[in-house]
Amino acid sequence: MTDSSAPAPASATPADRDLAAEFAHVDAWVFDLDNTLYPPEARLFDQIEVKMTDFVMRSLGVDRARADHLRNHYWQLYGTTLAGLMHEHDVDPAPYLHEVHEISLDHLMVDEALREGIEALPGRKIVYTNGSAPYATRVIAARGLTGLFDGIYGVEHAEFHPKPRAEAFDRVFAQAGIAPERGAMFEDDARNLRHPHAIGMKTVHVAPAPAPEDHIHYHTADLAGFLRKITRA
Repeated sequence: MTDSSAPAPASATPADRDLAAEFAHVDAWVFDLDNTLYPPEARLFDQIEVKMTDFVMRSLGVDRARADHLRNHYWQLYGTTLAGLMHEHDVDPAPYLHEVHEISLDHLMVDEALREGIEALPGRKIVYTNGSAPYATRVIAARGLTGLFDGIYGVEHAEFHPKPRAEAFDRVFAQAGIAPERGAMFEDDARNLRHPHAIGMKTVHVAPAPAPEDHIHYHTADLAGFLRKITRA
């Protein structure tokens, strides 16, 4: 556990010390999963999107082009494809979540630097994804991060309300016992940081390129490196 009152190591730059001070009050760390706890180059969503389109085709009886359009349209409009299918077509979420997340994780690599960075954080750590908790558990294991998190929350824990909806965050944070004013959120989708910012969390956009949004406090393309700085490692 890091003592926020201890001096930074000699190797820490002034900028690193300033960054660490900005997070000194945080004792609840919330991580998105996809493209956050693994790099976008892993392209897991290439597999997931094919399975989503197949599900939409079969469930709605439309051709592939129409199914692919609806998949993306519902994601844009509702936050997830599933939310759109539930709202507009009364689709049962359980078979959908199981089917679309049955993908290969063989190419994911263990990330020791990321493990060390998360392990060094003081307080509680959770994963909160718009995917399912069982899928998140598999990805976490493939990245060598098992045992680091105090909770793993999927869209099912938010009663299938997806990020970026306020009620989704509020339900999950209530279950996790998170006080937002003492929390930080790490997320690749900039729109999913708007509500965490509004309720007082530190927000970190994890993506190859920054998004110039007022609700984003920090951006990083290297999550492990960012965590090293804020833990003064």
